[in-house]
Order: sequence, then C-alpha cells, then structure tokens
Amino acid sequence: MRLRVLADRFTVVRLEAGETAPAWALSGSFYSVTGTARELSVVCESRLVPAEVKCELGWRALEVQGPLQFDQVGILASLSQVLAERGISIFAVSTFDTDYILLKHASLEDAVKALVASGHTVLA
Repeated sequence: MRLRVLADRFTVVRLEAGETAPAWALSGSFYSVTGTARELSVVCESRLVPAEVKCELGWRALEVQGPLQFDQVGILASLSQVLAERGISIFAVSTFDTDYILLKHASLEDAVKALVASGHTVLA
C-alpha cells in the first residue's frame, strides 16, 4: 500500500450523546464525526480544540492512498498487524474513498519504519 503522512496534528474529542458536532471541529481540512447512543466522537485538528473539552491529544495520521474499492479486503488488517507487532496502538477512521490510521505522535517514526520494512510506501 501507499500511505501519506498528513502534516497536521489531531485530537480525538469525546462529547455527550445527542450533542451536535461543534462548528470549531468542522472548520479544519480533516475531521471525522461518529455518534452512538453513548457518545459523540470527533477527530479534528488539534489547533481547533478548546482547552476545556475532554479529549486525547497528540495524534498523527497516515492516509492510505485511494480511492479504495469496497470489495478490497484486508487493507486495515495488514497495516494494523505490522503496527501491532511493534506495539503501536492505532485509531482507524474510514471514509467513502479511503482509510486513515491515527497513531500517537511519539510512535510515528517507528510506525513509518515498520511499514516501509514490510513493503509499504510511506510519503511524508
């Protein structure tokens, strides 16, 4: 697979179930909103997140170069297996066209090395 490291830093925000995605979170170049009966999770650029919001800071993102077809299987599995073998935790986000792997900034260099060593191409 070909992956690209996104330049921005990201934050995973937890809001209460039933809340609407805040405008500040939707103003960046990348965001993802997922709602369940128990919570609303938002991934967005760190620079946009107000200090008082419950969140997990320090994420970077790898974009799988797409578009990917819905019948392609094992993409996230193959990438996450390589990272799991290195003890690197991920937070996956999928869109219609592709997948994104978020990982902690401190793990980015090791993740890139592991993915390249396993045959993947990672563009900065």
